[in-house]
Order: sequence, then structure tokens, then C-alpha cells
Amino acid sequence: MPAFLKNRQDLGRDFLASLVVFLVAVPLCVGVAVASGVPAELGLVTGIVGGIVVGLMPGSTFQVSGPAAGLTVLVYDAVTDFGLGALGVIVLVSGALQILLGGFGLGRWFRAISVAVVQGMLAGIGLVLVLGQLYALADTGQPSGGIAKLTGLPELAHTILTDGANATAFLVGAGTIALLVLWPRLPARVRLVPGPLAAVAAATLVTVALDLPLARVEVQGLLDAIHPPGLSDAARLADVALIGTILAFTLIASAESLFSAAAVDRMHDGPRTDYNKELVAQGTGNVVCGALGALPMTAVIVRSAANVQAGARTSLSRVLHGVWLLLFAALLPQVIGIIPLAALAAVLVHAGGKLVPVGELLPLWRQQRGEAAILVVTALAVVVTNLFEGVIIGILLAVVKTAWETSHIAIDVRELTGGRLVVTISGNATFLRIPSIMERLEGLSQDHPVELDLTGLRHLDHACRVSLENWALYHNGTETPASVTIRPPSGGDGPG
Repeated sequence: MPAFLKNRQDLGRDFLASLVVFLVAVPLCVGVAVASGVPAELGLVTGIVGGIVVGLMPGSTFQVSGPAAGLTVLVYDAVTDFGLGALGVIVLVSGALQILLGGFGLGRWFRAISVAVVQGMLAGIGLVLVLGQLYALADTGQPSGGIAKLTGLPELAHTILTDGANATAFLVGAGTIALLVLWPRLPARVRLVPGPLAAVAAATLVTVALDLPLARVEVQGLLDAIHPPGLSDAARLADVALIGTILAFTLIASAESLFSAAAVDRMHDGPRTDYNKELVAQGTGNVVCGALGALPMTAVIVRSAANVQAGARTSLSRVLHGVWLLLFAALLPQVIGIIPLAALAAVLVHAGGKLVPVGELLPLWRQQRGEAAILVVTALAVVVTNLFEGVIIGILLAVVKTAWETSHIAIDVRELTGGRLVVTISGNATFLRIPSIMERLEGLSQDHPVELDLTGLRHLDHACRVSLENWALYHNGTETPASVTIRPPSGGDGPG
């Protein structure tokens, strides 16, 4: 039996919390959908599934799921490259993979991904999102690719300065951003209304009252916007590029959801998240979203934090927020059609900017320069290449950094009676340390016999072992009376 049916005294708090989350979710669902290049209603569909379907499943009690700004760039590229029909297939298969990962107990392993890589991924997403939505602020089309968006900024500035319609849209968007920035500083009674809702509502009222010629959200109706994938779309699974996109969706959506769960768990004293069950729940939600041709979902920290801060006691609050989204999409779709696109772009510029950890970068550089470098390189790689390749570059860099840091060695050279040299190597000898080891050994005099003591090594990999053996063979093959003997590691994985 769901927990909210056993704790009826908490129904009032859950009801109020669900309304707060609903008000936060509406502009974000619509904004993410528009920025992703799909009908606005599909963002609401994903929010509905995230609330009702995922909300009823075990995993996390307070985490709220829906379309996420972090996947906007990837979805936009997928829709551009493969078409809207293929999006459903991508999301459905990604969800199935998430269910398999959770079912096999692999959910907890997503926590093994370097935090610097995840922060760099989100920072890169934030940068690309901000760059793209700056064009939407001015009601103009955005170029594809992070570099093109960056190099196109001077032309965008010229357009804003010379075209009255574009300038008007940009001013409305800039005003929306200003209100979002100022909102947390307003009195608490004013902040009872969520900032994104207030900012979008204010921009909409100004646009309607002054009859400004701004682009608005196109409304199709909930049922008209839903297009389940067909057999022709499923046939695209033979495309290697589409498979790569599926893997990117699976990795990024899962990592973002589980990192969000860890953050939300620190906000409350209630039940902790079961990572495997949460991954299954997220996968189930994405399978349903894919079957409906909607956007992919992840757990969203903004909505989840609003849920906890609003006093939610059980999972009923997130289920009810999905119900309110369903009623809104079914009964009031015309409300969406009066929202200016510049206002939604402003919400996403603000959200994208918050993904870039500017305030954390300098302290991280002072404490862990390697981690800071991984964060920056991953972010830049996402901007320069694409999301999937950028994350892979970040993961590889983190692995290399870890391998380098764990392969510490110490080399001690002692000269005994008779001129015999004892070279003691201790620590972890890996291929990364071959240059420093060889430089030290090749600097030894060939006129003295050498004993290479490896008993202090905890690990000696194959590449390093072969290099030491080759050095000993070369040293012993010279026309000198000196010779090299090797005492292998006590673990037996060295040369005999």
C-alpha cells in the first residue's frame, strides 16, 4: 500500500506541496519542449508521466521527475538529425536499458562516475543551452553546434540593435531574466508564487497588454501532439549514430537522476533513495514517454527541491502534481498559446546559467586542481563536440588522472661494499611511470653490478615488467663486468 494512504494526517501538506511543484513545473515543461524543437504539449506529457507513473513507483519518496533542461541540447540534436518520430524510439529503448541496469543492480555504480565529470557535463550543457536560447530571446533562429552558436553572437547583437521586432523580444526576455534573478531577494510572502511562473506570467501580461508582435507558443492540443513511434521509426535502430544517441540518453539521464537523488536525500530526514529501484522507475517512465512520442525524463532537482521545501511528507505530492499537469493540459491548452517564446527562453537561460558552477570553480582549483581541470575540459568538450563525446572525454580524463595518482612509486639507490648497487622500487609500477623509472635506471653507472629489488611493489603491470626485463637484458649484454639481478615482487607478478 502506498505510504500516503497510511499517513492521512499528512494529506494537507502533500496537497499544498503538489500545487507548488505544479506551478514550478508548468513553465519549465513548456520551455524545455519548445527549446528541444518539439510541440509544447509533449513537455507536459513527460511531466504528467513523471508525476503519475514514476510517482507511484518505489525508489525515491520526494524526487520529482519530468523533462529536464540538461537534456535539451541532446533532444534538439536528436530531433534535428533523426526526426521527431525517431525520438520516441530513442526514449523508449533508453528507458528499457535503464530498467535492465536497475534490475541487475547497477544503479549504485552510477555514483562511481567522477563528480567533476558530471559537473563538467552539466556546465557544458548549461553553456550550450544559454548560447542557444540567447537567439530565442530575440525571436531568431539559432545555428547548430556550440561553436557556431558562439561565433554567431556578433551577428545576433547586430540583429538586435538594428531590428525593432528582435529588439522588443530581447527586451522582454531580458526583463524576464532580471525578474528571475531578483525573485529570491523579494519578501517571503511574495515568493509564495514560484519565480519561473511569476516571471513568465509577467512577460505574458506585458506582451498581451501592449499587443507586442512577439512569437508565441504554438498549441496543437494534447492528443494531437502525441505521435507514438511506428515501424519505420523502429527500423532506424540499425543506424549506428542513433544507437550512440540512445547510449548517451541512457548514461546522462541515469546519472543526472541518481545524482539528483543524492542531493535530495541531503535535504530531508525521510526515507533514503533506493538507487536500483529509482533507476527502474525512471526507466519505466521513459518507456511510457517513448511509447507516447514524448520527451525523455530525468529527476529534476529544481522541482524536487521545491517539493521538499514546500513540506511534502509522502510521494502523494509528486503524484498529485502530475494530476494537475494533466488537468491543465486537457482543460486549459489555450493558456499556453499566449506565452511569448522570449519568456520561455529567458527561463531556460536562467536555468542553464545555474548549471555552470562558476562560484565553485575557484575553490575547487585551490583544493583539487586535477578535478577542476577535468570539469573545465569536459565542459569545453561538450561545447566543441557534442554531449556524448564530451562526457566520454571527461570520463577518460578522470580515469587517466586516477591511474596517474594511484601509480606512486619510490626509487631508492644504495651503494654497498664492493660497489654493488641496490635499487629498491616500491609502490605501484604502471606504464604511466615507465619514463621516470627508465630515466633513473639508465642514469646508473654500468661499471657496477646492480640488484633490482622489486619486493616492495604492490603492483607491477605487464608493460612496466617488460621494460625492466629489457633494461636488465641490455645492461647484462654490454661488455662490462657489471650484471643485473632482479628480486621479483613478493606477490609473484613480476619477472622471475
